[in-house]
Amino acid sequence: MTKLSIIAFDGTRHELEVQTGSTVMENAVRNSVPGIEAECGGACACATCHVYVDEAWTAAVGAPEAMEEDMLDFAYDVRPTSRLSCQIKMSDALDGLVVHVPERQA
Repeated sequence: MTKLSIIAFDGTRHELEVQTGSTVMENAVRNSVPGIEAECGGACACATCHVYVDEAWTAAVGAPEAMEEDMLDFAYDVRPTSRLSCQIKMSDALDGLVVHVPERQA
C-alpha cells in the first residue's frame, strides 16, 4: 500500500492508502473525491480527471505522453504541472504523492 493525498479545490485534503498499480483517478473515484469526474473511465479519452501534480512530485511523476498531452488541450486551466489522473499509476516511488484538483473540469 502507498499513500496518496488528493487536495480538493476547496482545500479539503483526502489522505488515501492505495494499491500499487492503481491510478490516481481510480482511487479518487473509489473514495468519492469531489471534482474528479472521470467520464471516460480512465481511457485517456477526455480531460475530466485533470489534476495538478504538486511541484515537489513533478519529476517523480514525469511528463505526459503524447496522447495525454492531446487530451490536456481540452482541460480547464492547464498548467505546467497538469496531468490526467487516469495516467498516473501509483508505485513505491510515488508513495506520498500529492495532487490538487482544479476549480472545475472541462
